[in-house]
Amino acid sequence: MRAPVAAARQVWGLFVEDASFTAGILGCVAVAVFILPHTGLRPAWRGPALFVGLGGILLENVVRSARRR
Repeated sequence: MRAPVAAARQVWGLFVEDASFTAGILGCVAVAVFILPHTGLRPAWRGPALFVGLGGILLENVVRSARRR
């Protein structure tokens, strides 16, 4: 049972370095998919709204990482 768990942790570590960053990205994408279509925002502005949201998440993560070091 240890080998599959260890393998899963290795695969997780390959793709996810910061779990809060990953959760933020998934949350932003979920908002873009499920909430933005119901806000009345024109479809041409949904892409830029997603871009701004993801940029904000990236900026927050960079600032938080810089403060740690």
